[in-house]
Amino acid sequence: MASLPPRGLVPPLLWGLSLFLSLPGPIWLQPSPSPQSSPPTELHPCHTCRGLVDSFNKGLERTIRDNFGGGNTAWEEEKLSKYKDSETRLVEVLESVCSKSDFECHRLLELSEELVESWWFHKQQEAPDLFQWLCSDSLKLCCPSGTFGPSCLPCPGGAEKPCGGHGRCEGEGTRGGSGHCDCQAGYGGEACGQCGLGYFEAERNASHLVCSACFGPCARCSGPEESNCLQCKKGWALHHLKCVDIDECGTERASCGSNQFCVNTEGSYECRDCAKACLGCMGAGPGRCKKCSPGYQQVGSKCLDVDECETEVCPGENEQCENTEGSYRCVCAEGYKQMEGVCVKEQIPGWKLGCRQMK
Repeated sequence: MASLPPRGLVPPLLWGLSLFLSLPGPIWLQPSPSPQSSPPTELHPCHTCRGLVDSFNKGLERTIRDNFGGGNTAWEEEKLSKYKDSETRLVEVLESVCSKSDFECHRLLELSEELVESWWFHKQQEAPDLFQWLCSDSLKLCCPSGTFGPSCLPCPGGAEKPCGGHGRCEGEGTRGGSGHCDCQAGYGGEACGQCGLGYFEAERNASHLVCSACFGPCARCSGPEESNCLQCKKGWALHHLKCVDIDECGTERASCGSNQFCVNTEGSYECRDCAKACLGCMGAGPGRCKKCSPGYQQVGSKCLDVDECETEVCPGENEQCENTEGSYRCVCAEGYKQMEGVCVKEQIPGWKLGCRQMK
């Protein structure tokens, strides 16, 4: 690693770094998308910088642990003080700060190595927090907790308690993101300061909100009981502060096919196929048909299969009739097989051979 750069090198380095970050590059260097865009799968550069600093701090712990046994001798204390802020120790830490496969970490380290050296030799006393000094103040990749975006604006609900403590502020801690609150289940509003659909305020004061679930079909309610409903979910109707299931099958709300029937369910309905015997039906089974399908006949209240084999329907020689559900088929009689559309007698295996032997 090169020795400490001349005094005039760091400002040009910062200018070159800011120019590089402004150019089109890999996804991790691009601005965060608008809330309408699909969420990026790649990490924001702030997260890369944070990972680099965390690895650097672990390296500091490791180099002290590996090089000294923890004794109290004057020799060890003198040796430790010389090693603590030495270039040798910095080199050892930087050599293993990025894993071999972490391309973003290596790229960021290459861009910021001179800055890390400057902090190591000159800034540690006045700026002991490397993450704050490098990632936020120098590279401007990160923001303080509870803030977001290029100007590090407070998240909805305030920087101290972003999204009211009930959601995630999109882009929090980075120079990107929209600041939009992605609220936890049961919470809603711009800063997650309201109860969402199907939840009610169980507790609330100036700084605290607890939302609990309403009774199943209630969309809005004043409490957890069945009789606390104020508004019902789709498929339910409010009746004396209770949500009663709507039977869509008895109204025009149900829309089923011509050969289907409606079955009411809690809050909705299902369309099920009529029996094979039916052409249109009012329910399940052959006893609920509006009309009988071809191959079936009305017997009492049911549509039953017609046995076509009771009449002569298979005219072919050596054919016989087999009745099927709603129809029939013609097959060759026992001892015959079909060849080229006609039923011929099956040859007994070895019959010809046996005849020759007898001759």
